Amino acid sequence: MKPLPIIDPAASDAAASIDRACRDVGFFAVPLPPGLRSTRDALIEAATEFFSLPAEEKSLVSMAVGGSAWRGWFPLEGELTSGVPDRKEGYYFGAELPPDSRPMHGPNIWPTRPPSLQPLATEWMSAMAELGQSVLSLMAIGLGRPANYFATGLTADPTPLFRIFRYPPHPTGDTSTWGVGEHTDYGLLTLLATDGTPGLEVKLNGEWIPAPADADLVICNLGDMLDRLTGGRYRSTPHRARNHDGHDRYSLPFFFDPGWNAAVDPLHFDDDWMPPADARERWDRSNLRDISGTYGEWLGAKVSKVFPDLARDVY
Repeated sequence: MKPLPIIDPAASDAAASIDRACRDVGFFAVPLPPGLRSTRDALIEAATEFFSLPAEEKSLVSMAVGGSAWRGWFPLEGELTSGVPDRKEGYYFGAELPPDSRPMHGPNIWPTRPPSLQPLATEWMSAMAELGQSVLSLMAIGLGRPANYFATGLTADPTPLFRIFRYPPHPTGDTSTWGVGEHTDYGLLTLLATDGTPGLEVKLNGEWIPAPADADLVICNLGDMLDRLTGGRYRSTPHRARNHDGHDRYSLPFFFDPGWNAAVDPLHFDDDWMPPADARERWDRSNLRDISGTYGEWLGAKVSKVFPDLARDVY
C-alpha cells in the first residue's frame, strides 16, 4: 500500500495532485508553513501545561460550563466514538461569538492558566482557516469549479471547530480500545497538526495504513459533507488513532465545515463516474445521499452522540 501523498499547495500541479488524492485516498498531507512551526510548538507547550493541572482546576472550564456552545475541557474517556469511550483528553474551541441560542455557537471559555493558551489558540484557528480556504480552492479547481467556489458558497460563513487532544500512552497489551475509534469526520475538510508522535491510521481497501508522523506536515482529510457534495468521488475515509509510544501524543485537529444554515446539495457532473467498490458501503452503514436539512442539523445530531450526557442537559 502506497503511503499518503505529500503535496505542496504552491506547486503548479497542486490542484491535479489534490484531486487525485481526494478520489483515491481521501487523505493527503501539506507542509506546515514554516512561520507557524513556532506557534505549533508554543500551543502544544501551553496545552501540556493546561492538561497537567489538577482536574478540579480544569473543571472550571469544562464543557458543562460551556453549555450549548459546546466549548471547553473534557476528561480522559469523556468523549465517545460509536458509543465507546475514547482514551483521550481534550479541549473544544470554536469561532469567538456572542451568546447565541443555537447549539455550538457562542463564546469560548478560557482557563486562567496558562494565559498564553487563548492568544495561541486564536492565532492557530485563524491560520488554519486561511489554509483551509486555500486547500478548498484547489479542490474546487479539481472539481471543475471556479477557485472561489467554496469561499463564496459553503464556507463564505463557515463553521470552524478546533480541538486540542492529549492521547496518553495506551495500556500495554490493550488491543480492544482506541485513542479514538474508527470514524469519519462530519464536515468538509480537516486540517490536523501533531507533535510528530505516530498513532493515526487510515483505512484503505480494508487495510489500515499509518499516516505520516511528521510535526512539520498538516494531514488533510475529507469529511462526510465533501463526500456527499461530490457523490462519493471525493472520499470521506475512515480513520482511527492509538498512541503506542511511551509519552503523550498531542494532536491539533481543525475542522473547516460548511455554514451552519447551509444545505449541502450534491453537485452535477457530466460523466457516469462510479465510486470504487471499497467506498460504496460506509463503516457506519449510513447513506450520505439520504441526508436532508442544514449542516447545523446534521452536525448537532452527530455531536449529540459524542457527548450524550451534555446533549441531554443542553437540548
